[in-house]
Amino acid sequence: MFKFFLVMLLSGIVVVASGQAVRIEGVVLDEQERPVEDAALRLSPGNKITTSNARGEFSFSGVSKMRYTLSVSHLGYTSQRIDVEAGSLNAPVFIHLSTSSRQLDEVVVEDDPFKRLKKEESLNIALVNDAFIRKNLGGSLMQSMERLPGINIIGIGSGQSKPLIRGLGFNRVVVVDKGVKHEGQQWGADHGLEIDQFAVHQAEVIKGAASFVYGSDAIGGAIDIKPEPVPPSQSLGGTVDVVGKSNNALFGTSINLYGRNDAWFFDTRMTYQDYGDYRVPTERVYVYDFAVDLHENQLRNSAGQETNLHLNTGFVRDSLRSIFYISHIHSKSGFFANAHGLEPRQVDTELHDKSGRDILYPWQQVNHLKLINKSTFHLNGHLLETELGYQHNFRQEFNQYVNHGYMPPTYPEETNIPQDLEREFDKQVYTANLRDYLWIGKHSLTMGLNAEHQDNTIGGWGFLVPAFRQTTLGAFVYDKYQWKENLLFHAALRYDFGHISMFHYQDWFTSDAEINGETVSLNVVRANDLTREFNSVVWSAGMNYNQDKFDLKANLGKSFRMPIAKELGANGVNYHYFSYERGNTDLDPERSYQADLGLSWTDQDWSVSLTPFFNYFSNYIYLNPTAEYDYLYGAGNQVFEYTQSRVVRYGGEIQLTGNLTKSLRFEFLGEYLYALQMSGDKRGYTLPFSPPPSALFNLSWSPQLNGTVQNPFFSVDYRLTSRQDNIVPPEKKTPGFQLLNVQAGAEVYLNTTPVTINLQVQNLLNTSYMNHTSFYRLIGLPEAGRNIILSLKIPFTIKHK
Repeated sequence: MFKFFLVMLLSGIVVVASGQAVRIEGVVLDEQERPVEDAALRLSPGNKITTSNARGEFSFSGVSKMRYTLSVSHLGYTSQRIDVEAGSLNAPVFIHLSTSSRQLDEVVVEDDPFKRLKKEESLNIALVNDAFIRKNLGGSLMQSMERLPGINIIGIGSGQSKPLIRGLGFNRVVVVDKGVKHEGQQWGADHGLEIDQFAVHQAEVIKGAASFVYGSDAIGGAIDIKPEPVPPSQSLGGTVDVVGKSNNALFGTSINLYGRNDAWFFDTRMTYQDYGDYRVPTERVYVYDFAVDLHENQLRNSAGQETNLHLNTGFVRDSLRSIFYISHIHSKSGFFANAHGLEPRQVDTELHDKSGRDILYPWQQVNHLKLINKSTFHLNGHLLETELGYQHNFRQEFNQYVNHGYMPPTYPEETNIPQDLEREFDKQVYTANLRDYLWIGKHSLTMGLNAEHQDNTIGGWGFLVPAFRQTTLGAFVYDKYQWKENLLFHAALRYDFGHISMFHYQDWFTSDAEINGETVSLNVVRANDLTREFNSVVWSAGMNYNQDKFDLKANLGKSFRMPIAKELGANGVNYHYFSYERGNTDLDPERSYQADLGLSWTDQDWSVSLTPFFNYFSNYIYLNPTAEYDYLYGAGNQVFEYTQSRVVRYGGEIQLTGNLTKSLRFEFLGEYLYALQMSGDKRGYTLPFSPPPSALFNLSWSPQLNGTVQNPFFSVDYRLTSRQDNIVPPEKKTPGFQLLNVQAGAEVYLNTTPVTINLQVQNLLNTSYMNHTSFYRLIGLPEAGRNIILSLKIPFTIKHK
């Protein structure tokens, strides 16, 4: 079926390419007949976008013979909308822009591309840009994005976190970086994202199933990190970011340098951060009923370092651009020493408490290399995009050797595994994407092919997941149909195929076993060779209705996710999760059906939006706790086994904003999620890590100033989170909490250089609370205490046209 679908898809491309296509071209001039460079031009329907060159010239190739609306805008000029008729003998279009005295913010509001995106996409989307990240700077990208309704994190200390979208995470949320799916060790609760938040210019957060575009793992949503914009022509400059945090004595800096002549450019960045043990508002925690006293409220051995390098370079022309993105992310961080391997009594507290910045056992080291080429070019009426990617994720966990069961009491010298290397995960990933955009009458078509191959090897004296290879292929077609000016329909169809091979593993030490009444010593087999194949067809259908101040969007769809190696073949202790985990080789792929709705009303001084959803899984995969405890190989940990059940989920988000005065603005953000298992051993229970209802109230004051200080703001966030009583045993209930955060900032002009200053105080009242989606709340550890964060961004220009 895959070959049939692929042939049909390619045949469609050929047929459409053979159709008649024409060209619209022209010149943008000002009132004195001088060319206007970098004017933004948008052709509708079709949503084709281009800019004018230094001679004011522009062109749209590959358009159909029909009537279009051409929108033209440029800062400092009055925007224009004109009707053009595309025919075979088109004369050039001459557009004259008149000078405008309107302010910048008015132009941005009128021509905001993200507002257009929200009106034209049937899925619910939230936007994060670099200004939002600076204003809400956390220890990682996901911690900075947690303020968005419907977005939660699984926090692992102060520098690591992973995303949850409407309660779904791990391999149910895809992170896309510069068009390529980011591949780390995302199956682990303690494995954060290897993303440098200082290098993120903009990201789109898609809430809800997005499998028809992003593939299998986007069954819960996607975070699409967009590339940095190409520097302006004939420019040379950069920025310097500096950040400091009080809670864990963090110091960080990120230096950017860019340059461009006419067609060639480079854009580099180096980020470095160093931080110590972070503090919690308690002097004692209980690790499985064992009291652990904390030195000066510090979570011993939670310090870390991070060094990131980036290079973007390429060639840019009107009809062709090819850009290479090269990055290397390196981090080294400790695990909370009293909660690793359930050995709280054996921690050398005197050694750990000598310094709050040392990294002792247990600790982890992660290196992530990423090479991406992204090319865009026009060909016979088509806009083609390709991404070719290579990633190497290398993760090592180090700890003192601790024997369990039949493991030798003293580590053998002849073993070729380093004595302190507990686990090692080595992943190499090859990715290829092809997308074709074309416009036929009122149809905007996107067709695409995706291919990915992974090679995963393991090492260390501890075992959890077997080595494996995985190959996935996907093909999709997506159509937007502009039926009327205010009514847009969507339809998408996708086919996915996946192949996974897992490899034999046996213990490096011998264990006693009884065979035919006799006791023998053998190397226990933890994983056998296994090959599984999966395939599925998924679909999506939706609509957008936009009428003056009212917007309505709706979407129905089916999604699919193939089981990962951990779910199929795990067989060992997960020290970070306090469990002994067993996979299930008979698991079926997850299938999900979801309905999304979006309602919004926007007035001059206020707006409100409501985004409810309903989700049904016919066979949700989850880790089920059993009544068994493994004392030989599991250090007495409870045994958890992967199984499947029918699950219903529903909820939504609400957002209300308004202007009380010209300078005073309020905002309300709320979220709610309900999940219920309808079959299996945990029938009647919810799902693990289900976030409780939460609301955030914000008041922002932004006076208008002239002079050295501009765009100042002062903002207060009050978060109210209810208790979570709806749990899955052995989860514990978490009490509700109230949290107060404040932010302030401004642009201070030093001569002509605008220095951006942002100040935050997180957890202003030093409240002791537990986040139900946090990694460490499993042992009753509260979240970080008061944290004062100061960040500066200093741009510099060496050359500018």
